[in-house]
Amino acid sequence: MSRYLLAIDQGTTSSRAILFNVTGQRVGQAQQEFPQIFPADAWVEHNPDDLWQSTLAVCRRVLEQTGVAAADIASIGITNQRETTILWDTETGEAVYNAIVWQDRRTSKYCQSLVDQGLSETVQQKTGLLIDPYFSATKIRWILENVAGVKERAQQGHIAFGTVDSYLLWKLTNGRYHRTDATNAARTMAFNIHTQKWDEELIELLGIGDVIFPQVMDSSDDFGIIASEWLGAEIPVNGIAGDQQAALVGQACFTPGMVKSTYGTGCFMILNTGDQALTSEHKMLTTVGYRINGNVTYALEGSIFVAGAAIQWLRDGLKLFANAAETESLAQQALNADTVYLVPAFTGLGAPYWDPDARGAMLGLTRDTSVADIVSAGLRSVCYQTKDLVGAMAQDGANFSTLRVDGGMVVNDLVVQFLSDLLGMTVERPQVTETTALGVAFLAGLRVGIYDSLEQISELWQSEHKFEPQMDEASQDKLYQGWLDAVRRVRSN
Repeated sequence: MSRYLLAIDQGTTSSRAILFNVTGQRVGQAQQEFPQIFPADAWVEHNPDDLWQSTLAVCRRVLEQTGVAAADIASIGITNQRETTILWDTETGEAVYNAIVWQDRRTSKYCQSLVDQGLSETVQQKTGLLIDPYFSATKIRWILENVAGVKERAQQGHIAFGTVDSYLLWKLTNGRYHRTDATNAARTMAFNIHTQKWDEELIELLGIGDVIFPQVMDSSDDFGIIASEWLGAEIPVNGIAGDQQAALVGQACFTPGMVKSTYGTGCFMILNTGDQALTSEHKMLTTVGYRINGNVTYALEGSIFVAGAAIQWLRDGLKLFANAAETESLAQQALNADTVYLVPAFTGLGAPYWDPDARGAMLGLTRDTSVADIVSAGLRSVCYQTKDLVGAMAQDGANFSTLRVDGGMVVNDLVVQFLSDLLGMTVERPQVTETTALGVAFLAGLRVGIYDSLEQISELWQSEHKFEPQMDEASQDKLYQGWLDAVRRVRSN
């Protein structure tokens, strides 16, 4: 049997390829950043060719660096930035416009018009989602309405829609397969999570019925075989999942009530709710956690738009440091950490506020505020936003005492300890913090028989460190009240 699984992790700021052995240990990794495009206020785009070329480059590089031949790879899994929307011409294979990124808010007014029409309850009942520019459906409509010639080509049956996973699968298989999985479909605002089908009523209502939607598969399935020209051999793709759901699998949160939080560009907390699609009363999203053998595991999710992106802004925008690795030592020097707050609402606020018109602010500044204080505020903002999510989930009836965390930011002990302190609960960091890639590798391996069950995968998960709270409740409350006051000041309503 082939000894390796290759995970493609196409994220918001970079593409990565990670090679795992069958025990879930990382063998090699390659990563490449690509440009972010900001054509207007709160608009965010990517060049689809950048996504494709960077993905191809990192896959080739990780094989070259490790000396592993493509023929030794049992299967490929693809995990991706969710909701990001690409339309392409099926005859040329070329995208008709830049990818509109999940963070993009250009359809805010149209979304508000849908709310004003009284469609919120219908959308939530069918899709588990709130009406928001975050999701794919209104982005599809914008491209059809605003890019010359695209609507006509769509009416002729030549325009495909896909999230990033579908686009990469199409490219890797030279246009042979137009497919996605249930977790990505569930993030489009056009998929009924109860019937597990594209919702014709919503698609017609939104005016996007002329595009070709991908076939929706299980998260562990036979998606297609990549052409040998790309990596040197034909390799099956057997796992696809949106990045946050892939992390749920990578964290082995297979039992209802288990919860994980991932800290990448944004922050996403997902609670496994088993076969129950719980409707949130506090602006959490109901979504598909994963679908295996036709069986749906549902989840409750809180989405924060800006987490690691705030640290990237402090680095690249304000140039306060050269490398994110410096932030821990900088933050340790902060003298005003408890009174300076950064609300990183650069593209509005996600859960539990869902305020697309909120904008970022820094509060509590005085003459002696230092770079260290600002960096500390940036790091802490992620923890405060997480507490927002925990509070909303608790109001929806969730009760958990341990949070599993992953993603690039959690290598910072200072952040994870503050998170544990602020939440007043155990925070557990796994040995493999790149659980997004690991999760989709597990899904691929499950399909090809490397793993025979989720229980076997669960046994491979290992804790690296448990952080226990060391802060008293009064201090927690005082800090959090300062955050809530800061948020109130940036709200648009």
